[in-house]
Order: sequence, then C-alpha cells, then structure tokens
Amino acid sequence: MTEKRRHLLGLEGVSRETIQGILDTAFSFKEVLSRPIPKVPTLRGITVVNLFFEPSTRTRISFELAEKRLSADTVNFSASTSSVLKGETLKDTARNIEAMKIDVVVIRHSAAGAPHFLARCLDASIINAGDGAHEHPTQALLDMFTLYEKFGKLDGLRVLIVGDILHSRVARSNIFGLKTMGADVSVCGPPTLIPVDVESLGVNVYYNLDEALRHADVVNVLRIQLERQGRGLFPSLREYRNLYGITMERLKKLGRDIVIMHPGPMNRGVEIDSEVADSEYSVILHQVTNGVAIRMAVLYYVVGGEERLSLE
Repeated sequence: MTEKRRHLLGLEGVSRETIQGILDTAFSFKEVLSRPIPKVPTLRGITVVNLFFEPSTRTRISFELAEKRLSADTVNFSASTSSVLKGETLKDTARNIEAMKIDVVVIRHSAAGAPHFLARCLDASIINAGDGAHEHPTQALLDMFTLYEKFGKLDGLRVLIVGDILHSRVARSNIFGLKTMGADVSVCGPPTLIPVDVESLGVNVYYNLDEALRHADVVNVLRIQLERQGRGLFPSLREYRNLYGITMERLKKLGRDIVIMHPGPMNRGVEIDSEVADSEYSVILHQVTNGVAIRMAVLYYVVGGEERLSLE
C-alpha cells in the first residue's frame, strides 16, 4: 500500500476530479464482471475486514463480492458474534483486528462519525459503508454511476430525492455528490421529515410530490423507516402513500419518461408501488449490479489507485 493512507469517509468535500475518477474506474471494473471468469489480481496481497455493526444485505454482499473479484483476502466481522457483546469498545475491536495486519477496514455503524474515529486511531484505510444518519458514500456513488450510464452525464440532470430526508444517510451523500458533479438536486417529503437547514446544501425543497415530479428527470425514492411512525412524524402509512408514494398513476400523468431509483430495501405499497418498481421506468436492479463495480473502484482508490491497476 502507499505510505499516505486514503479513506472514503463521505462525499462532503470530495472533489469532482476524485468522484469522476472513481466513476471512470467503475466502468473498467464493470467490464471485468461480464467476463467468463470475473476476477482480476488487482488487490492480491491486500487484506480487507468487513466490520458491520448493523444488519445489511446488499451493501455487505456487494463489498464481499467486490473484494473477491479483486483477489483481496477478506475477513468478515459480525457484532452479534463478537466480543462487542462482552463490552469491548469500537476502538479496541478495531485495534485488535489491525494487529492482525489488516490493510482496509469497511465499516457500517449506527453512530455517525464512527468511520472518522477509526481513521484517526488506525493506520488502515477506512471505507464508510454507512454511519448512522450521516453518510453512505458508496451508495451515492453507485446511484451516480447508474445515472451516468443511463444519461451519459450528471451535469444539469434534475434529480429529486423523495422521502425521509431527515434520517437518511443516502440522501446526504447523494446531495453532496450530485451537487459536486453539477446536477440540480431537489428534495420532497413531509415537513416533519425534511431538515430545517437542508436548503443551505443548495437543494430545492418541495412538499407537494406532483409539483416536484414536474421538475425532475430522475426520482430517487427513499425507504420509509417504519420505526419512525411511532414518533408521530407522519400520521399513517396509508396517508404517506397517498401524498408521497410513487405510483404508476402519478407517473402516467407526467406524460413523459422519468427514471426511478431506490437504494433498498423497498416497502412495496408504501413509498413505491410494485408496478413502478418492476416497470421500464425502474433502474433499481441496475443499481444493485453497479454496486459491485463501484465498490471495486472504491477499494482500488483507497489502496493507491494507479499504482496497482491490473485488469489482466
């Protein structure tokens, strides 16, 4: 690895050049994934630990596949079967793992800032796989990669993010990344689920979904976190669907094509109808496929990039 460690802790403050470089690299790795033997020796000799303190399906499997496709040695850590249950701290867990000569740590944690904390106390490169309600940079990168593939550009693209913006790490990373790449970003949802200062991020705010859709090329639909309902942030799932659900009836009223995205997991019949999720409007499965290529590109970036590229 290079002497100066690289991390991907979030997309806030990441340059346009860096984001574009990761997207361009992902195109190369996506070609690798289509080969009869989808594996390259790019990260041979590199050891990656997947440190997941929260449940995950798509992100965890996607990282594991990306690591294997790059020939890295992979170690999987689960908080439910570790010494964390005996009271071990995050710092001690990570330092014990690093003492085993780990090069890269991929971390998902419920505490915002956990990846930044590890970056300060460990020598390994840190990749944020989601920290609390803060950021989820690789999800935003795969969303942007999917749009870049679809439209051939991000500059000037009108992207609407719908749902629980207040608690969404996906929304924050998408806003930071898309704005850096020149997209026009809007958010829409109930007033109780929109941060009061969100306009300071340079986004347009809508509370009426039908009006917001008229100004969008792309809709990124966020999962409604059902656990929030008990806190009175919206009256009922039925009312949420009526006001903010992406239905085929709503889309047909537009009289034009629009691209539908969702980071998953989906609450079908709440924030998005099955008819829409499975329609020609949807690029949801493309997002899942692109997740592996993007995470390969991110792993490649943090371990030194250009110095190690081998696609043979």
